[in-house]
Amino acid sequence: MDIASWLVSTVSRALAFGVPLLWGTLGEIYAERAGVVNLGVEGMMILGAFTAFAVTQSTGQPGFGLLCAAAIGGIAALVHAFMTVTLRANQYVSGLALSMFGLGLAGLLGRGWEGKPLGNPLPTLTIPGLSKIPVLGAMLFQDQTILTYLGIFLAFLLWLLLFRTRWGVAIRSVGENPGTADALGINVTLVRYLCVVFGGVLAGVGGGYLSVAYRPSWTEGMTAGMGWIVIALTIFASWDPLQAIWGAFFFGALYHLSYRLQTYLSPELLKLMPYLFAIVVLAASGFGTARHRRRAPGALGVPYVRGER
Repeated sequence: MDIASWLVSTVSRALAFGVPLLWGTLGEIYAERAGVVNLGVEGMMILGAFTAFAVTQSTGQPGFGLLCAAAIGGIAALVHAFMTVTLRANQYVSGLALSMFGLGLAGLLGRGWEGKPLGNPLPTLTIPGLSKIPVLGAMLFQDQTILTYLGIFLAFLLWLLLFRTRWGVAIRSVGENPGTADALGINVTLVRYLCVVFGGVLAGVGGGYLSVAYRPSWTEGMTAGMGWIVIALTIFASWDPLQAIWGAFFFGALYHLSYRLQTYLSPELLKLMPYLFAIVVLAASGFGTARHRRRAPGALGVPYVRGER
């Protein structure tokens, strides 16, 4: 295989594998921008993957399966929001519990569906005209699903909403200083609920993509730690939806290369590559400069009690 063909294949597969990472990261960015850490992304994604597969297999409608995946992700996130925003439980403990619960429940419910190929997967698209562009056409505009392009469009839309609208100012204010936001008349509880549930909806779609498009079947644990990569990607992107685009596809490339390079390097080492890089990102955020650390929302992970200083 020549270099051009190898590059086209790598970029194309990186885009495909980066889609669930992008959707999950965009949702987590909004949750954390509102001040709520949700470590339950893995659980929401696996529930979304199972739900999308089961519904699509039963109805033959992958779009409906993805809508149901979004709904189940939102419901799971609603539980996390209730625990952390209303009951003010520890956000990290609640998120970990959600991940373990989601993995266990999906594994239990999915036993009868294990190993069955999906009868009607989400179709891929080839964009007329653009797909004919030399090299770039094959890289970007052939054999991708609608979720690839919707994810990129959504990232731009969410960036505009976050940094160019009054709604975005409200969300960022709640994440930076909820006391001040409350004094200005912003409903802190409502903003946090909406952002956390929205994050769950996107995580559900990301998980659903895995079982109805990327690998149209159901396998227990098929998210394979992608939810934890999303947490690292949120930091890697500095809580910025636009930076999440290239970050997600970069991690997608690492996943793809971990399979493509197995004839040259140790397969065990290559499979660890995406996770090792995620650990490096998390470690760098802890030992980074003060300027980098200030990018994190000021009240991230801190429950808000009205009237408490």
